[in-house]
Amino acid sequence: MNEPSPSTTITRQTAIFHSPLFASHDEPQHVENQRRLQAIERRLQSSDLLSGRALPDFAEAPLALVELVHNAWYVERLDRLAMGGGAMLDSDTYIGANSYDVALSAAGAAVAAVDWVLEGHSPTSFALVRPPGHHATPERGMGFCLVNNVAVAAVRALQAGLERVAIVDWDVHHGNGTQDAFYSSDKVLFCSVHQYPFYPGTGAYDERGEGPGEGLTVNVPLLAGQTDAEYLHVFNHLFLPALRAFRPELILISAGYDAHVADPLGGMKLTEAGFSAMTGMLLDVASQSADGRVVAVLEGGYDPPALARSVEATLRTLDGERIGV
Repeated sequence: MNEPSPSTTITRQTAIFHSPLFASHDEPQHVENQRRLQAIERRLQSSDLLSGRALPDFAEAPLALVELVHNAWYVERLDRLAMGGGAMLDSDTYIGANSYDVALSAAGAAVAAVDWVLEGHSPTSFALVRPPGHHATPERGMGFCLVNNVAVAAVRALQAGLERVAIVDWDVHHGNGTQDAFYSSDKVLFCSVHQYPFYPGTGAYDERGEGPGEGLTVNVPLLAGQTDAEYLHVFNHLFLPALRAFRPELILISAGYDAHVADPLGGMKLTEAGFSAMTGMLLDVASQSADGRVVAVLEGGYDPPALARSVEATLRTLDGERIGV
């Protein structure tokens, strides 16, 4: 996807950051494969949601920025494994010959999506990337994740001068890597609602941050089977009060869709309407303290049709449509 020519009238608010390069990190027999993005692309094309939209180019995330989140030796290990033709980091997480470049490009898309809104081009953007990132800790890739895209994007926002960045993670799995990256920071509020007990085993209520970051990690572990109504209750009664008190200057969404009722990995019962409603709530908070700035970064979602419909619902809401429940 490239940015429309100057003669193209931009009629849709939310910029999309995406690249064909993401297809070159692919293991077809693995649940996290390129068919996920192909389904999204087909859905957005058939819904005519790409025309009249900024689709900017972007570069790989700079190593110096990535290494503000990840240990340098871990990043070097990813490069070495890719140059060697690939390997399994664990039983779930693969790396191929092109995966290092793809992972840096996925982080670069998230960084560019942040830069886009901070530069005032539009208040909202969506990084449609893979591999996902929120399980990648400072020193370990896991849970299909190599580089923590949303964490690198948050560091970029802080590097650009923001003082308060919020990350809201609604993926069915707890974003343990993101939590680890900012657990002692007073500049990042991390809110996660997730199935529990479940992979990766973290995200209990009493994990609340430490030191300067105490109280700025808000985990809401839920038993399987929860619906849109329960998730919206969490947002209304826990996340929104925390966000309003923190007054973020930017909201990042770890936008995973494996809590969808059709997803084969999760046990939740969310629908497209639920994802839209949560997005709308975050837009409302962003309008109060962040000049409306919201950046979504794709995480999980492993039923391609449900994933594509959910991304469409989120994108339409970021564009200003309210679908709701």
